[in-house]
Amino acid sequence: MGFATFVYNQFFVHPSLPNASFTNQTVIITGSNSGLGRETARHIARLGAQKVILAVRDTSAGDSARLDIEQSTGCAPGTCEVWPLDLADSTSVLAFADKALALPRLDALVLNAAVATKIFRLAPGGYEQSITVNSISHFLLAILLLPKLRQTARDFPEDRTVAPHITVLTSQVHAWPQFPQWKDPRGVFAALSDEATAKMDERYPVTKLLNVLLTRELVAQMGGAGASDGVIVNMLDTGFCHSRLSRENEGIEALVFDLAKRIFARSEEVGARTTVTAMAGGRETHGQYMVNGVVASDALSEFVCGDDGKTAQRRLWDELSGIAEGLRPGVMAGVTSS
Repeated sequence: MGFATFVYNQFFVHPSLPNASFTNQTVIITGSNSGLGRETARHIARLGAQKVILAVRDTSAGDSARLDIEQSTGCAPGTCEVWPLDLADSTSVLAFADKALALPRLDALVLNAAVATKIFRLAPGGYEQSITVNSISHFLLAILLLPKLRQTARDFPEDRTVAPHITVLTSQVHAWPQFPQWKDPRGVFAALSDEATAKMDERYPVTKLLNVLLTRELVAQMGGAGASDGVIVNMLDTGFCHSRLSRENEGIEALVFDLAKRIFARSEEVGARTTVTAMAGGRETHGQYMVNGVVASDALSEFVCGDDGKTAQRRLWDELSGIAEGLRPGVMAGVTSS
């Protein structure tokens, strides 16, 4: 996406207020105590969802978000539930998934949470924290819950206008990094977790690229964009929005970023409209990248669409599969079997 397109989208494209019905549906949104996640949850509650699960690390902040959403939408008390989820810790991810698998139904999983940090830290699993939180744990959660989404599609066919969804938040910044780690013989995640070579200034865009590649391969493993087998998987760029992701910026960088937000940024509520539109998208959105609430495959980077991108996504998937099988043996069989 060029700068002219970015400016046009930010100033002249105004995503419509979503009006799709989520009546009777159960939705999980990660990172929903603030920002885009909270505004997405607010829209979903307004649109009639029976249960909106705020999957958050900080449950006290989650409780504040829950009260705010229930008061602003007038939804029934108890519509929003706060569930603890620490995406830096695979034990927490597994426990969360086990609890979600016991739900009567699951209609949508929104992979929204993200961290943007320039400080190198290893998560308990041994991989750098940003790629663990933003990418590895999110797709582990998607793999664990995909069978539940398929079951919901089978058990409640009359109770929906669209299929269950996995909706992944990505970004136009996926096109920024060079990403030489995709061909590192040590493995992609291992290379990204090497403090000596880590370029943390690029880490957030790299995680968004990982999410694009992993989404595309998840869809391929499910049978491709033409075969959603009851579950729609799509990804989106919400546009440049106000958020707290830049809170670690300092000095000139902080001033420049703050100025850019003042000039260009959408509100979190407007950005969340595009997430909800993706969550209600039809089968034509399966496997697709969306911008401003519409499919925009031409907005994907040349790397993603080229042969190297396809090789990188398969390699990432193989590594993710190894991690997932190590944590929950047999779990990968649930991706390809419907």
